[in-house]
Amino acid sequence: MKKRIVLLGLIVVATAIVIVGCTQQQSSAIPPTKRHITMTAVEPKGGVTVDKEVFPKDALPAGGGYLLKAPDKDGRWEVSAYRWDPNQVIVNQGDEVTLELLGINGAEHPSVIEGYNITFNVKRGQVSQVTFKADKAGVFKINCGAHQPSMVGELIVLPR
Repeated sequence: MKKRIVLLGLIVVATAIVIVGCTQQQSSAIPPTKRHITMTAVEPKGGVTVDKEVFPKDALPAGGGYLLKAPDKDGRWEVSAYRWDPNQVIVNQGDEVTLELLGINGAEHPSVIEGYNITFNVKRGQVSQVTFKADKAGVFKINCGAHQPSMVGELIVLPR
């Protein structure tokens, strides 16, 4: 019985070594490429009247990212949040990345990709482009300075 357990353990370890080795060879064999990714600055909204849902008593977090509009004369209230769509961008280390950003909602979005120190400003009705080499692996925040805490995306750079 002990011999079978030891043998099974050796097989599992050997299989893991082969899988890791193949994965490393495959990932390093993928050449850097040019990536063009379209993102939008959006503001999803929802609304209802107070006869159907009570207006929330608690305030939303400050920072301009979340908006809660009090009931109007007809009792209709709204909630919205600013966000990047998509909010995660995944590329490989070494790729040349172009982010094409369209402003749909919000007058402007002064933003930064932390760790890369890339700044840009997205304005409603305009397309902004940011091109850079993804030379550092890791997870980097894409922050809009005007709409925190909700308008935060992630640039995920996978290591080679």
